[in-house]
Amino acid sequence: MATDTLTTFLLVRHALHELGGGTIAGRRDGVRLSDEGRAQADELAGRLDGVRIDAVYSSPMERTLETSRPLARRIGAPVQVCEDLHEIEYGEWTGARLDSLRGAPEWVRWNSFRSGSRPPGGESMIDVQRRVVSCLMRLRRRHPAGRVVLVSHGDVIKAAVAYCLGAPLDLFQRIEISPASVNVIVIGDEGPWVVCTNSVTRLEQLPTF
Repeated sequence: MATDTLTTFLLVRHALHELGGGTIAGRRDGVRLSDEGRAQADELAGRLDGVRIDAVYSSPMERTLETSRPLARRIGAPVQVCEDLHEIEYGEWTGARLDSLRGAPEWVRWNSFRSGSRPPGGESMIDVQRRVVSCLMRLRRRHPAGRVVLVSHGDVIKAAVAYCLGAPLDLFQRIEISPASVNVIVIGDEGPWVVCTNSVTRLEQLPTF
């Protein structure tokens, strides 16, 4: 495969936010990074120091934009907002505590049958996967031979990784995507492949093909 047909994507989950892990932030406005999360965002930019990056795209949520900015400043490029990287629309579950949902039939179905369920008033996982994969394919055409950072949300990134691995959505919870982690996907003419997942250490260089 000719190397000039390859686009490398670094999918980054946003850093820790102020609501913590026990609440579904969803698309709730005003959820910003915590102090620890801001430190993670700064550290992320340092972990990618020395890696060539051509563009930075982000979900429109505050926590993803805040995660993106230190890296964008380092490379001297703007953060470009991309709606297809948006968090899942959780509908009635937005802002809910996880403890209040455990055991509820709809919650159990959502976590055991992602391919055929959706939050009440929310978005299906298949629709999430469709939009994020479509985003990858569109940006591949925009950035041939490019290296592109996409800052998004945990389950959105899991959906992209699952597609590239050929893993069913109903098993995608087996993929761990930590806050401020880097997940590398390369897409060429013959399709995508996953280079690494859930990297939380320094990434000084990417593999060459």
